[in-house]
Amino acid sequence: MELHNRSVRTDVRELGALLGDVLAAQTSTAAYETVEDLRTDAIEYRRGDAASRDALEETIGDLSDAREDVVARAFTTYFELINLAEERERVRAVRNADADGSLHDSLEETVSALAEAGVDADEFEELLGDVLIEPTFTAHPTEARRATVKAKLRSIANHLEELDERDMTDRERNAVWRDVTAEVTSLWGTRQVRQRRPEPEDEARNVQWYLENTLFDVVGDAYEEFEETISGEYEDVDCPKLFEFRSWAGSDRDGNPFVTPAVTAETLERQREIAIEKYRERCKRLSAVLSQDGDRYAIDGPLRESLAADAERFPTVVEEARERYPDEPYRQKLKLMRERLDRVDDVRPGGYPDGDAFLADLEVVAESLSVDRNDVVRTSFIEPLRRQVDTFGFVLASLDLRDHRENHTEAVAEAVAAEGVDYRGMDEAARAEFLTEAILQADPIVDAEAPGDVSETTERVFRRFRELADWQSEYGTQAIDTYCISMTEEPSHVLEVLFLADQVGVVSLPDHCGLDVVPLLETESALNGAERILGTLFENEAYGTALETRGEVQEVMLGYSDSNKENGFLAANWDLYKNQRRLASFCREAGVTLRLFHGRGGSISRGGGPMNEALLALPNETVTGQVKFTEQGEAIAEKYANHRIAERELEQMLDAQIRARHEANEEPTEDVPEEWVDAMETMVPVARREYRDLLSADGFVSYFGQATPISVVEDLNLGSRPASRSGERTVEDLRAIPWVFSWTQTRLILPGWYALGSGLDAYLEAVGEEAGLATLREMYDEWPFFRTTLDNAALALARTEPEIAAEYADLAAADLRERFFPRLVEEYERGRELVLAVSGRDELIRREWLAESLDRRNPYVDPLNLLQVDLLGRSDRTDAEERTLRLTVNGIAAGMKNTG
Repeated sequence: MELHNRSVRTDVRELGALLGDVLAAQTSTAAYETVEDLRTDAIEYRRGDAASRDALEETIGDLSDAREDVVARAFTTYFELINLAEERERVRAVRNADADGSLHDSLEETVSALAEAGVDADEFEELLGDVLIEPTFTAHPTEARRATVKAKLRSIANHLEELDERDMTDRERNAVWRDVTAEVTSLWGTRQVRQRRPEPEDEARNVQWYLENTLFDVVGDAYEEFEETISGEYEDVDCPKLFEFRSWAGSDRDGNPFVTPAVTAETLERQREIAIEKYRERCKRLSAVLSQDGDRYAIDGPLRESLAADAERFPTVVEEARERYPDEPYRQKLKLMRERLDRVDDVRPGGYPDGDAFLADLEVVAESLSVDRNDVVRTSFIEPLRRQVDTFGFVLASLDLRDHRENHTEAVAEAVAAEGVDYRGMDEAARAEFLTEAILQADPIVDAEAPGDVSETTERVFRRFRELADWQSEYGTQAIDTYCISMTEEPSHVLEVLFLADQVGVVSLPDHCGLDVVPLLETESALNGAERILGTLFENEAYGTALETRGEVQEVMLGYSDSNKENGFLAANWDLYKNQRRLASFCREAGVTLRLFHGRGGSISRGGGPMNEALLALPNETVTGQVKFTEQGEAIAEKYANHRIAERELEQMLDAQIRARHEANEEPTEDVPEEWVDAMETMVPVARREYRDLLSADGFVSYFGQATPISVVEDLNLGSRPASRSGERTVEDLRAIPWVFSWTQTRLILPGWYALGSGLDAYLEAVGEEAGLATLREMYDEWPFFRTTLDNAALALARTEPEIAAEYADLAAADLRERFFPRLVEEYERGRELVLAVSGRDELIRREWLAESLDRRNPYVDPLNLLQVDLLGRSDRTDAEERTLRLTVNGIAAGMKNTG
């Protein structure tokens, strides 16, 4: 049976033709012909039918301002539409593979394998009980598209789904295609580039959109699939809670002065409103279903008792419910549940205090349905809602607070100075001792409400902690219970946050600790000092007590982006891997459960790549079952905009985590041969040195500024957070996102592979090429960490186009170009050669669909690159040229399906 009516080729061809028709209708036939000339010239060169890109460059050089805008808009819109076609193809692939039983990385495959391996029901239930996966959405500015554009694209995507999956008459099909035409026409006339920088509230709403419109529904369906799959092998095993969603949008203050307590308060309030409205809708829907006649069914005791309790609480409402639904007890109960939901954020008493109370009422209804032999009704209608409440509660997504450690140190120092304490003058040991005593004593040391004549930074920090106490009181501890400290280097940086929380009553030891304090380790020194930092904290009386109160779970965040920017791709990956092992072993010996929080970006150089492969490549020692990772920018849209893709993402995460946890149980300490470790220890110092030599070389920062569109990226209004920490143009000061974004635009994705070739070469020189290659191939075949590292580098190498990058290099001063560009290309070529030699492949990309995607896209990205180079080369650009230049950035990002 055919599940689909279309193919990716059909979608690409018809959408491309439609865009051409719209372009001609909205501009002119001449403009359409110009775009067609550029398209065909680019394709001919890629196919080898043209000896050079001269024709392409000549056409671009002759464009008027108005025609430049049309060209940039045409190719940008094309990529937006083609991305939808490829999203649809992903859905087809999943559905077809599911239908014929060939779906890889599936939960069904893993559960069957575990059962065959002799894992019994008790062991499997314990395995599931260990698992908790926490995707954490951030507001990091890595998506170039406007919200308006995304909304139009989502509408087109829905129409494509209709055409693909529904059997329709010709008239119906034509009507849908007419709507697609209208949407594409509207999209053509819509401004692609933001005119203003988004505010934190916009970023929070963006994250909330995916939670509200996709994930809320997906969770119920996903658990139903999980339970059905599990029951195929383990009939009596209950599926526990496996997912929680968290967010930084509206609460991440690090480097973003616009994230104020007012923004966080608004985010918390809106998320609760969304969750409660969702539950009201579901209860109303349930009321239409649960119309059972009370005279025909023996309503069980708990439901009868619950209705009686409601009668005491809301006598008037109960009377209304009885009159409206006589002898329909389920409907009566659901009306009262809606009443309690209405009163959650109301001055009237009787509202649910939290999601657990609402869940308890659902449990009563579910139990009664089971007694009444209505299990099919319970399974179809109550269970999905129970899963949603268990996952989202009344908070939708719990918020993490984050700020830079320097701000906490300044706040503590200023506040206690008023009490005669010279905190700044203390060494690390004295600071830890002072903070410990202050946390353990009953009375606060400082007046958190009025800390005195202090700086703006200190007042801001104290206000945040005062508000934190209020937020937890208003929305519950679960709503905002984690505080992440950027650039943690010392134990005192963690104790300072615990101290500040103690001063406002969020922490009151030994009885209460309402906060997980999470050190973010992102520099080489912090990673190497992790055992010292945690060891000191675990032995500290105050922190040890707080940890015990929080269930002996220590969350540690690892910063992939800054680690890469500081050390380069290979060194950063190895530092993170080996320090994760050390951290995990140390925590296990201390009797503490480690929960790693992986600060991953969408791009390879920022820790990106397929999430299921990343989870499977983690060291066994670190796989406690609990795992947390960031999701951001275009990666959120790619994973969670489509219902079926989002469900598949959750399945793959769960599948990988179950497999990884089982492997960790079987082999708690990963057996990594010394020869492999020695190979890495030979490669990494050389790779680190080569990378740092490049960044510190005289003139490199100038070359970066001249040979990339960083100046445009900084002004692109991607996110509310400034592009750099201090406004200075230095590699150290520049944030990782614009650093990666700028290189990606030039098609020289340096952060994803630079110095890899130098590192591999160093090992081959040390042990001999034949023996070295044999060992490296063994490492690739048998060591998930090394294989994933090389495969990710291969993706970055495959997306790199030295010919296009050379056009950008020509923008730099001649001496800078000659000093740096040949060095970059040489490293690229050696890295490419060695990755192919080690992997044993003829091509860098091992996934056929990805290779086809790149082949389909590359000829269309080229004109945008060449137009961007032409615009960057102009010393005095008009306003129209500036707008077109920013549009090329959007278009290349859409074509590369990646920003930063």
